[in-house]
Amino acid sequence: MAINLQKGQRESINAPQFTIGLGWDTNSSSTGSAFDLDASVFILGDNKKIIADEYFVFYNNLKSPDGSVEHTGDNLTGAGDGDDEQIKVDLSKADSKVSEICIVVTIHEAEARKQNFGQVRNSFIRIFDTATGADILKYELEEDFSIETAVEFGRIYKKDNNWKFEAVGVGMKGGLQDYLTKYQ
Repeated sequence: MAINLQKGQRESINAPQFTIGLGWDTNSSSTGSAFDLDASVFILGDNKKIIADEYFVFYNNLKSPDGSVEHTGDNLTGAGDGDDEQIKVDLSKADSKVSEICIVVTIHEAEARKQNFGQVRNSFIRIFDTATGADILKYELEEDFSIETAVEFGRIYKKDNNWKFEAVGVGMKGGLQDYLTKYQ
């Protein structure tokens, strides 16, 4: 049975291999433009910065150089139930410099389309056993991010040689660029 997390809550991840599922629904857009949300992963070292550009995993760079993180591809519409995008993780392959993996979702071209996370609902991040499909952890974002165009859903980090997940749920209004600036 999955552990349902609250914002700020932390739990151990005991499986070295798992999949991160991210999901959301969008409200009917009064902007006249379809929504395109994108999951991105920032793989960080002890200094809280991306180890190298190739450790920024997203729809144009689907796999980290060490093979520990693999994005399964961009979902342009978010239609349907369940996960909209998935990221496979194998912590046993992680480069020794990796100390944190941050999972961010952004709205593609949010400013031009006049869109924000206040128009997005039922957002969640879940971690599940890749082999069995059984949920391990789940965090449902409940805040109203009415001006934010990017949200850090969660982070996986190493502490005392153990991996943990933290439900973050923090937004930024500058989109993906704000996170690139923060982590580069």
